[in-house]
Amino acid sequence: MEHKTDSGFTSLVQRPAPDFKAEALVGEEFKPVSLADYRGKWVCLFFYPLDFTFVCPTEITAFNDASKLFKDSNCEILGCSVDSKFSHLAWAKTPRKDGGLGKLTIPLIADIKKEIGESYGVLLDSGITLRGLFLINPQGTVQYQLVHDLGIGRNTEEVLRVLKALQEVAKTGEVCPANWSPGKKTMKPDPVKSKEYFQSV
Repeated sequence: MEHKTDSGFTSLVQRPAPDFKAEALVGEEFKPVSLADYRGKWVCLFFYPLDFTFVCPTEITAFNDASKLFKDSNCEILGCSVDSKFSHLAWAKTPRKDGGLGKLTIPLIADIKKEIGESYGVLLDSGITLRGLFLINPQGTVQYQLVHDLGIGRNTEEVLRVLKALQEVAKTGEVCPANWSPGKKTMKPDPVKSKEYFQSV
């Protein structure tokens, strides 16, 4: 079921994540990557506008540096832009101090045909993508969608918090109240049993 607003915006949450297959930079090699490769794991798929820009390298290196924390939660990170795999490689060979990425452990997908960005609803008329981020569960369903404008970077700690909250809900069947973080109390989604939470805070 599509969740459209009057503006035509479509949410992917609770819908199957659009599958894709494309070339990606993995380490310093080019390899085909598809969403289906990651079935059975959580996936954090994030889009960014362009290689060799300004906010983008701060995001990519932040996600790259946090990748072990995501892997520890059974989640793989995939970056994606409309640039070619050769552009990705050149950027990864540029030192961070010069605005490059340095050595990467997360794949960067080359959406050169712009089909992936379009299927996820983040492709602009100008031909680049908004900063879209999607958390996809092991069954291939989108559980979280964040899309915003180009001028600000995302917070990897918040994405990881949301991932852990989604996993907690999937594991326990309970729900996570505002500002929940791992180790805090969850809530039973029941008119009576939920009072256990409210009476404890």
